[in-house]
Amino acid sequence: MPIVLPPDHPRADLALAAGDPAAAARRVRIGIINIMPRMEEYEASLLAPLAEHDVVVEPVLIRLRSHGYGSSDHNHLDRFYRELDEVLGDAPLDGLIVTGAPVEELPYEDVHYFKELRTILGYARRHIPVTLGLCWGGMVLGKLLGIEKRALPRKLFGVFEDRALIAGHDLVPAGKLVCAHSRHSGLVEGEVDIAVHTGAVRRLSRGDHSGTSLFETTDGRFVAHLGHPEYNGERLSFEWERDRSLGRRDVRPPVNFDPDQPTTPWRGHRHALFAGFLRRAASVLPVAALDRGEDLRGVEADAVLEHDLDVLDVGDLG
Repeated sequence: MPIVLPPDHPRADLALAAGDPAAAARRVRIGIINIMPRMEEYEASLLAPLAEHDVVVEPVLIRLRSHGYGSSDHNHLDRFYRELDEVLGDAPLDGLIVTGAPVEELPYEDVHYFKELRTILGYARRHIPVTLGLCWGGMVLGKLLGIEKRALPRKLFGVFEDRALIAGHDLVPAGKLVCAHSRHSGLVEGEVDIAVHTGAVRRLSRGDHSGTSLFETTDGRFVAHLGHPEYNGERLSFEWERDRSLGRRDVRPPVNFDPDQPTTPWRGHRHALFAGFLRRAASVLPVAALDRGEDLRGVEADAVLEHDLDVLDVGDLG
């Protein structure tokens, strides 16, 4: 199903045509916090999988106040990205995606936009039905749930197979679960074990090399994927060429992947993950509202956000 994009967006090829009857269907508004380098080039990696499903998706591109977007096209940023309070002034969000970022080797507190991102995720925890964190974005969700990251001795790079731990789960495909990974950090597995034991999270997949790569809160509102299911093979090839040109000695050629002949064997996993995510987002009411028997779509978004920005702390996320 085509997605809803501004008419002058560079990926208008993915957008609903003017007069398409599907435009009258209910739109699922998905906020995207894109903090990848050269964010305008990465954008298609998220827009394409959102356009593969049978719901009308309106991607809403969100910029952080505290991030400079130094490597990105500021023309594109200014034209298509807005701050969260402005986005919520139009309508609530049905879902949120937080991308990876090239900061995973830093402590969270040294990332200049971490405090703002933490605040936004606290808002999302209470008022947005489902949030998907990818790569470093997934690690941040873990951090807010008491799960720290750890540095890997060498970059985990390539295509790796995990064991699906819950049969028939809506985010995991039947059969083999393979995915692209491109990261320097993983989770502290003992802290994942504790979070599972206390009922805070469900571990959905684990691999011999990748460790825990997919988990969710037991209410289904936070979903963390430490891999890059949104990538296609060409993107993984690009990252290999980039790292090689930078002379990084800690990066070996991608495992189980030929960068000269890129393929996307994790396509089935990507489809299942985004299909499940969109099904949750398309619920009639936000999950937080269902928990309280309320309809948060009537809440004054600016007032709620201003309150959260003023008072939120990590301890509020339980």
